[in-house]
Amino acid sequence: MGNTVAREDFEWVYTDQPHADRRKEILAKHPEIKALMKPDYNLIWVVVLMVLAQLTAFYLVKDLDWKWVVFWAYVFGSCISHSMTLAIHEISHNSAFGNSKAMWNRWFGIFANLPLGLPYSISFKRYHMDHHRYLGGDGIDVDIPTNFEGWFFCTRFRKFIWIVLQPFFYAIRPLCINPKPITRLEIINLLAQLAFDVTIYYLWGVKSIFYMLAGSVLGLGLHPISGHFIAEHYMFLKGHETYSYYGPLNLLTFNVGYHNEHHDFPNIPGKSLPLVKKIAAEYYDNLPQYNSWIKVLYDFVMDDTISPYSRMKRQLKGEVKQD
Repeated sequence: MGNTVAREDFEWVYTDQPHADRRKEILAKHPEIKALMKPDYNLIWVVVLMVLAQLTAFYLVKDLDWKWVVFWAYVFGSCISHSMTLAIHEISHNSAFGNSKAMWNRWFGIFANLPLGLPYSISFKRYHMDHHRYLGGDGIDVDIPTNFEGWFFCTRFRKFIWIVLQPFFYAIRPLCINPKPITRLEIINLLAQLAFDVTIYYLWGVKSIFYMLAGSVLGLGLHPISGHFIAEHYMFLKGHETYSYYGPLNLLTFNVGYHNEHHDFPNIPGKSLPLVKKIAAEYYDNLPQYNSWIKVLYDFVMDDTISPYSRMKRQLKGEVKQD
């Protein structure tokens, strides 16, 4: 089952995250990048088509044998569901309608959330903004695993189980690390989701509900696309906090693999991040990068020096402003 990894705590650092300084440098040298800071209206139509695709799938699986429901939940539903979570990530940055129509983005996020089966969009936005402002911030950034995760998931077998259970840890971790009061929009997100789920059950039955929920859980767990969870910030190389991925799965994930570029310019939609890399190539070409998320997952499990503890963590100073 593998040996216990050597690391017994997070990598505590006492410097600010690198993205703000690099953003200033790049904008000073390449001011034309500012022209990319605008909404991606194509995102609206892509999300609508994805919702329609899942509604069609809910209808088509309602009379299938259970083995085929499970098959299609993993082969098709999981890909659409994971892709939709990354569309919601884009929407959380106001990429659909722009910053001037922030509430339009919130309502659209609730709509995009519907085929996932579980309310997610509004809470994700609140915590994700903290992740950008306070990357690695102790007690603030819930992308950082808990001490229990780092301590317990310390062998190859346990790390494999940790990957399978990723969606559960992402759901539970905010409640353990940084619980926040429930907002009106989160209640609306919950009620809209419950109404949608009840409607699907009433129309097409339990198999459609199972397909929806199983696709979400499987897509965020042991799945090739889930390599991005680990690829983005787990410290495979000491001293490097954020990593980009330039492989083909970016086509399904709104270019979330361009993660250094995204943290440097979170207000630029994923569609334009390859242009950021091209314009400021001297800043990105020599940074550590990946070309396979599957290999990231394999290396995470098999490398005994890597674990959930392999993250940079900061003790924040001064005033902390959260959503």
